[in-house]
Amino acid sequence: MTVEVTTLANGLRVASAAMPHVETVSLGVWVGVGTRDEPAENNGVAHLLEHMAFKGTERRTARAIAEEIEAVGGHLNAYTSRESTAYFAKVLKQNVPLAVDIIADILQHSVFDETELAREREVVLQEIGQAHDTPDDIIFDHFQEAAFPDQPLGRPVLGQAAVVGAMPRDALVDYMSSRYQAPDMVLAAAGNLSHDALVALAERHFTTLPAGRTNGRAPACYRGGAYREAKDLEQLHIVLGFPGFSFSDPDYYVFSVYSTLLGGGMSSRLFQEVREKRGLAYSIYSFTGSFMDGGLFGVYAGTGATQVEELIPVIGEQMEAVAREPGDAEIERARNQIKAGLLMSLESTNARSEQLANQLLVYGRPIPVDEIVGRIDAVDAVAIRRLADRLRSGPVTVAALGPIDWLESHEAIAARFA
Repeated sequence: MTVEVTTLANGLRVASAAMPHVETVSLGVWVGVGTRDEPAENNGVAHLLEHMAFKGTERRTARAIAEEIEAVGGHLNAYTSRESTAYFAKVLKQNVPLAVDIIADILQHSVFDETELAREREVVLQEIGQAHDTPDDIIFDHFQEAAFPDQPLGRPVLGQAAVVGAMPRDALVDYMSSRYQAPDMVLAAAGNLSHDALVALAERHFTTLPAGRTNGRAPACYRGGAYREAKDLEQLHIVLGFPGFSFSDPDYYVFSVYSTLLGGGMSSRLFQEVREKRGLAYSIYSFTGSFMDGGLFGVYAGTGATQVEELIPVIGEQMEAVAREPGDAEIERARNQIKAGLLMSLESTNARSEQLANQLLVYGRPIPVDEIVGRIDAVDAVAIRRLADRLRSGPVTVAALGPIDWLESHEAIAARFA
């Protein structure tokens, strides 16, 4: 697989991964800004902007955008995260020029029609309402806010209903003009394509992107804390969390192996001990969240109201056991899970283009697969113990939603993990 990167005169990076054995191309523009780059008074503007970009440009209506891409059997989509926003398409190889044209059009010439905006606000409000009706979804927003209180990184990606419902058109225009800067954007593609042809298309279509740099963002400051909400639910949804590690941390890959070993699959310690042996939860897993300058580690469980009293000590015992004596066999199993996931994803044009774009946004260069595999293979028991000790050095975050009567206080739970 050949990877090439070219930087245009305006600072836009164009990256491609050639996969000549396929008939399709996945491509898109990844913008290195997201929810944490919003002003507090406009929480949700990044996500609403992502929606509005598809609602009409100077030469295409919202319907025309949908019809043009679907007329060639293509797909067009987008997403917003806390640190990036992506607009991407998948098409047959001969339709790459159309996909580039449409994405360039929506990112440079969207009109943000007031009638469309009024409609789309309602759509996003429905999306927010759906999230609040899904406890195993919304609990993670509460967890994020408790871990990073009173700062951009703790605010919900979808935004707050009252803010989104009153979001003015000027907020979208100002955010896009000040934050969507060519040097902070990557046009990435993977599939059956020519890099030189992609660069030529980018030079032709991305001519009006601002060539400056975005303003700095507020640093991540993990503080830890608690969120508890009593709600009439069958299950208690709980997330226990600790400060994690940034993408550039030397232990980044150790972080992934540790999480996989502890709660990353059916063979993990938490799944085997909590679900298979004790029947304390239907769903339990651990997860990592890395940012440019910090991160999170967490354990999620959906459990019964009374089972939580036994569940939390068991999680603490398993984390302590991993820190004390990680097994070579389980480390090897976790390493293999991560490597297999990585290598399997490279067979997908979607995953390959996204991976390439994120590597350029985070590290400024494509990371060879062999380099990643080597770092994963280097994780051993010493590294796992070091990582476990680092995790427990910070404050504990607890977020709980549902029948909370049997849940210990935040202080009592924190003491278990000290």
